[in-house]
Amino acid sequence: MKREEAIAGALKALRAGGTVLYPTDTVWGLGCDATDPAAVARIFEIKQRSDSKSLVLLAADLDMVARYVREIPGIAVDLVEVNDKPMTVIYPGAVAGEPDAPGDRWHLARNAVAEDGSVGIRIPMAEFCRELAFKLGRPIVSTSANISGEPTPRRFSEIPDAVKDAVDFVVPPSFDTESTGTASQIIKVGLGGEVEIIRK
Repeated sequence: MKREEAIAGALKALRAGGTVLYPTDTVWGLGCDATDPAAVARIFEIKQRSDSKSLVLLAADLDMVARYVREIPGIAVDLVEVNDKPMTVIYPGAVAGEPDAPGDRWHLARNAVAEDGSVGIRIPMAEFCRELAFKLGRPIVSTSANISGEPTPRRFSEIPDAVKDAVDFVVPPSFDTESTGTASQIIKVGLGGEVEIIRK
């Protein structure tokens, strides 16, 4: 399968409210359109995980982040610009809620953000998933491709068959050329310039 075909197949599934299994800059991710609450609920079902836990989202760039958070603290811009390894930033004030009209994709699904209204978003260092988010035009859920409580698969071969069989589209493992095999660092930022390291 060519790269264009893999991107097109994943986009078709995402736009139809489906789920995908795809390589990121860290580990393989279970993903869906982060603005679609039914698709997000399906991700929790596949992982057999409580929907009270927030998810990490991938965005193509800071412009996309800005559309889905009420304000980007200046310190977050600095962190993103100097970052040289996968980094998830937890932003306060996600733009989340019910769609204003059918097809409205300007709000994140409520079940994709934390109970306090914050949201973790990463601009991936892997070109494949960055292009996927760019072409979709909105953030993509990225949670590890495992059943909740089980070890995080570092490579495609470690992903449980139950997960592979449950998604609507699987990106061929040949496109996994940029994954580090380890989870990203997580940094929480505040509007006053506060920085808290959640995971190094």
